[in-house]
Amino acid sequence: MTGGARMTRVIVVDDQAVVREGLVLLLGLLPDIEVVGSAGDGEAALRLVEERRPDVVLMDLRMPRMDGVEATGRIRAEFPDTQVVVLTTYSDDESVFAALRAGARGFLTKDADADDISKAIATVKRGDAQLDPTVQRRLLDTMSAPMRQAPTTTGNTPPPEIVRDGLPDRLPDGLTPREGEVLALIADGLSNTEIAARLYISEATVKTHINNLFAKAGLRDRAQAVSYAFRHGVAHPQ
Repeated sequence: MTGGARMTRVIVVDDQAVVREGLVLLLGLLPDIEVVGSAGDGEAALRLVEERRPDVVLMDLRMPRMDGVEATGRIRAEFPDTQVVVLTTYSDDESVFAALRAGARGFLTKDADADDISKAIATVKRGDAQLDPTVQRRLLDTMSAPMRQAPTTTGNTPPPEIVRDGLPDRLPDGLTPREGEVLALIADGLSNTEIAARLYISEATVKTHINNLFAKAGLRDRAQAVSYAFRHGVAHPQ
């Protein structure tokens, strides 16, 4: 410890044992940090936070039983004194936004080094935010993307929606913006591989978004998805 400051108590959460154990060893070498536990999924993390009351949780996103987004939301709601730093392989826009909406104060990708992780832990403990520079640029790019107003309507027609990149701002059935993009590309006839290339995400992530949007919208197959997209104005205009 430096200057008599209290050690920062940290819990590591990752479903891959090798990664989890490596992070525990790495953090154990850093000054002012005490690793007080580790967990392999969100449910175990929640129990451990309740038991150990750490200052910071270093959280993976894609895990069985309870993923990192849900776990982050639960931790921030039930244990507001515990901050969360996401450390993940996935940096697609939806992962970033989902984690930040859930209450994460830090977001790092797994190519972060020890200094990056140490700085993020110290920063969020103070109550500030720490984002990977690449993630921060993408977030700013998205927030500053040009927005256009839909045509003005008259009479008793509901007010026009704001449209971003051709998609309605208020998507049906609780679809996320990323799920809306995937749905629009399905309606364009793109395969999972083509969607992944267009959105700069993995095919596995595309499949996850498709499964989620199918479940939310009650769809059985891509044909129904195409019809649904046109019916709700999600399909890209030709």
